[in-house]
Formats: sequence, C-alpha cells, structure tokens
Amino acid sequence: MENWLLPECFGVLRRRLENELAGLGTRQFIKVLRLLEGSSIGKVADAVEQALAIHTLSVDAIRLILQQRQETPVGMFSLDGHPHLKSVRVLTPDPGAYRCLLAGGAA
Repeated sequence: MENWLLPECFGVLRRRLENELAGLGTRQFIKVLRLLEGSSIGKVADAVEQALAIHTLSVDAIRLILQQRQETPVGMFSLDGHPHLKSVRVLTPDPGAYRCLLAGGAA
C-alpha cells in the first residue's frame, strides 16, 4: 500500500480520518480501500470525492454513494401491450386505515 499511486482524494480522506478518529482512522481508511475489491479506482475515487464534498467521512456513506451510482434507474412502466391493465384504477391510500392498524384495530 505504501507505493500505491492513489488519487489525491484518498490522501485527504486518510488525513481527515486519522485526525478525527485517531487510531481508528487507519482502520476506516483500510475499509475504504477494500471497496476497490469490487469497484474500479475511478469509481471509488468519485465516491470519496463526493463524500468529502458533503463533509462525511463515513465508510458506509462512501459505500452507499458507490452503490447508488452503480444502480440503473427503473424505467417508467408502459401500458402498451397490456390493454387489460388500462381499466385498473388504484384508489388513493387512506392514512386513517393505517392509523387504525397501528392502534390494533381493523380497517
């Protein structure tokens, strides 16, 4: 690890972790490096940069940023080819029914 050529954001993250968490900072930084096992250095670096931009040093936050960027958005469901669904109407939910369930009663 000593001779790795990592993007600058990794050094910034490491210094901040070690300043704020003392001895635990190095462990947290190693957890960030372990994210490289499943993602490219560029993607992890982008996630680290975003985490630094929003002032978070949490490994979990960096992992979530990384995962969120790897997800593909779900497309809009089209009724084309499903004419039988065009007549289906979904009623607006009644929050009172939920409150009744919370109270232990039946709606």
